Amino acid sequence: MTKTMTVGALVALLGAATTPARAELSAEQLAKITQNPLGNLISVPFQNNTNLHFGPQKNTQDVLNIEPIIPFEVNSDWNIITRTIVPVIWMPDLAPTVKAVNGIGDTVFTAWLSPAKPGKWIWGAGPVVQAPTDSDTRLGNRNWGLGPSVVIVHLDHASPWVFGMLVNNIWSLSSNQSGGSYNHGVIQPGINYNFKNGVYLTSSPMITVDWRAASSQQWTVPVGAGIGKVFRLGGKLPVNLQLSGYYNVVSPTNSSDWTIRAQVQFLFPK
Repeated sequence: MTKTMTVGALVALLGAATTPARAELSAEQLAKITQNPLGNLISVPFQNNTNLHFGPQKNTQDVLNIEPIIPFEVNSDWNIITRTIVPVIWMPDLAPTVKAVNGIGDTVFTAWLSPAKPGKWIWGAGPVVQAPTDSDTRLGNRNWGLGPSVVIVHLDHASPWVFGMLVNNIWSLSSNQSGGSYNHGVIQPGINYNFKNGVYLTSSPMITVDWRAASSQQWTVPVGAGIGKVFRLGGKLPVNLQLSGYYNVVSPTNSSDWTIRAQVQFLFPK
């Protein structure tokens, strides 16, 4: 890994029909790249998830995910796309004697190996690592975790649709229950419809499963959608704004019923 993606690699990602340099990409083209977890440019999303009616006292939990995405060129055939998720969590009162706490949760790092010159179907696979960076035991686990992650995306520059799916599963590397032994997975489908001016409609629910929980408490299955727009701040820096809402049709006891997701993503094309 020697440097970030070249202009040529980005053009290949968007398809053979794409010819403009990064600086000339339209808002619609930039929006499509942001909808691809293997998007071939440096970006820094700040994704805030407000979880309503959380916990036994039905308070509000808030999770701000800071998610820098940095691509690297391995050679002319392969790239590695890295994503680091650092959650900043506000945990509300869970009981009269269990007061609110805020701080950093566990960091999740993923590195996908992906072809440098894909067609309309783009794929990536690699490890996902969970690091015990939590500042309080209520905000994470005290065990390292490791597992596989796979992404597949359909991106056709001639079509307004972008869709795909991300799947991973992480197992704790220690079975020490006091340290937070875990086995959990994520399935995140995504479907987007893009308009010419950088406005898009999106649905990207994060389905989660806790394999160690009782069968009736394992799954969280949200449904919902939102709207976003890519524009150039000051006419130069591309920014992606998004707002969406998701209702949990299946969820464990005392989890939230609604999540309001707001995101600002700064894009750094070269």
